[in-house]
Amino acid sequence: MTNELQMLIWGAASIAFIHTLLGPDHYLPFVAIGKARGWTVLRILGITALCGLGHSAGSIILGIMGAYAGYALADLEVIEALRGDAAAWVLVSFGLVYLVWGMKRSQSHKSHSHLHTHGDGTLHRHNHDHISSHAHIHEAKTDQKGFGVFTPWMLFIIFVLGPCEPLIPLMMIPAASGEWVSMALTVGVFAFVTIGTMMAVVFATIFGLKSFSFENSFSGLEKYAHAFAGGALSLCGIGMITLGL
Repeated sequence: MTNELQMLIWGAASIAFIHTLLGPDHYLPFVAIGKARGWTVLRILGITALCGLGHSAGSIILGIMGAYAGYALADLEVIEALRGDAAAWVLVSFGLVYLVWGMKRSQSHKSHSHLHTHGDGTLHRHNHDHISSHAHIHEAKTDQKGFGVFTPWMLFIIFVLGPCEPLIPLMMIPAASGEWVSMALTVGVFAFVTIGTMMAVVFATIFGLKSFSFENSFSGLEKYAHAFAGGALSLCGIGMITLGL
């Protein structure tokens, strides 16, 4: 392996790590949706990996087509910018729809009271809302229809549309001199680090939320979990549009 190739690979790994870490849209949607729907950690990580693969594959395919067709780097960057805008607006729109759906869903979980008679004849009343005690059962049922089925695939489509902007220039460096093996190695390292970083940050965030016991601290807000998730998705999309994240 030549020094130039080593530098290119290390550069691809570093850029992939920083690019992923600085973009909340690479991990926040999975944490927000996963927590709202009560997904297991393994399922969240699996969907994260799948979306990360689609995220990288979209730019890889575009870069290969551009290299073989002889497109200039500037032309590919224009296409990537258009893809980025499309992904951001789809993310904002989906987040808003999910937020509205979450707010409507929260209204169906109104608390009610139960009256109990104790052995000594005294009466006792307590409020009950069916959210905390049956959350995972309800989510397991709703995951079989509606947003439960639609959400993972929608995230996947958004990430396929979303470009890996730094990947195209890295691909074009070896492609310009016909070094296809070097390009494949560079692409492989970039995709591996991107997916690995996404999964690592998602896992760390989930573990951090559990460590701080946010579920107990905000138990009264559980019925708004889907609305919060939708808001988080929209904010990520707005950040992509306004800040270029």
